[in-house]
Amino acid sequence: MHQEIHIEVKGRVQGVNFRNQCALFARKHGLMGEVQNTAQGTVFVVAQGTRAHLEALLSWCQKGYFPAKVEALSYAWHVPKAVYADFSIKRTKSFVTDEFSSLVQLGKTLLRGTDKAQVPHHVVIIPDGNRRWARAKGWQPWVGHRAALQNKRMREIFKECRRSGIQYLSLWGFSTENWNRDKKEIEYLFGIFKEFVGTLSKNLHEDKIRFRLFGRRDRFPKDIIAICEQLEVDAEKYTNLNFQLCLDSGGRDDLVRAFNRMAEDGITKVDEQVISTYLDSNGIPDPDLIIRTSGEQRTSGIMAYQSVYAELYFTSVHFPDFGGEQFRLAILDYASRVRRFGGTAQEDVAGIAAGELIDPGLEKV
Repeated sequence: MHQEIHIEVKGRVQGVNFRNQCALFARKHGLMGEVQNTAQGTVFVVAQGTRAHLEALLSWCQKGYFPAKVEALSYAWHVPKAVYADFSIKRTKSFVTDEFSSLVQLGKTLLRGTDKAQVPHHVVIIPDGNRRWARAKGWQPWVGHRAALQNKRMREIFKECRRSGIQYLSLWGFSTENWNRDKKEIEYLFGIFKEFVGTLSKNLHEDKIRFRLFGRRDRFPKDIIAICEQLEVDAEKYTNLNFQLCLDSGGRDDLVRAFNRMAEDGITKVDEQVISTYLDSNGIPDPDLIIRTSGEQRTSGIMAYQSVYAELYFTSVHFPDFGGEQFRLAILDYASRVRRFGGTAQEDVAGIAAGELIDPGLEKV
């Protein structure tokens, strides 16, 4: 005999694909019913089926899945009054309006529940996968680069930074190793960068975002460098966000240039602070989070000296498809981590009373 269960889930459950995953689980187990978002920011589930399968659904809802975070759950058993023909996602609004409402609720949840200490101060993005994205569509590789630097996508990411409280965002546009690419592709890249920084200037002024250029300035086209240097001056006093564009930039090259300048200045005593002041990133905090798109799981040396304690986030999404929503998922993942910086986090000793841990002696280990 089939039974019916009503489940209400509270927490970070809207705007994170919770309904879709719930529906997939229910259908896989032959359950009928519906799942919907509520105006209060919760997810409400009505399911019919065998007791065993309903309990499996209840267990799944209790555990949730990343990036969802279940904070509370209530449920009640009922006698079915109507029979569902399938398991569906119930929407009280149009699809677009419904999805937008979900994201609004997610924003409220983040603002309510995210401790400022869990928000990265400095995020670095390695925008990988532009060429693979283009080739998969049968297009030339530079089409992917052009799509990657679309104005709309970057403004989405800027907006997410400001909403989350992120103060510094760095984008690795061209590495010191990218000179090894086909000359025609590099020429197209120069044209794309020139167009990008021109459009970027307007956006930064409108959004009051400060701009800095990282990397070598002796090999890149002089007109692009000139635009960037003027933008550094014009946007110097803005405080809504700090945006660093890394062109002809690499971690090893940054260190080599730093030590060469120290030698030129006659520096004989070197410590960590001295090194930091000679790096491109002088004056801004070390990266807390490095995001790399397209599935590659390495940093390729970006800010090699500064990123020793940075958290790493890898996603299979190619950068031309990486926007505000994907950026938000990376920040949520970061917020769920414990950072120790070589020490001990409070979470490591939570619930352990002083003197509770003992040394059993080497012979018992």
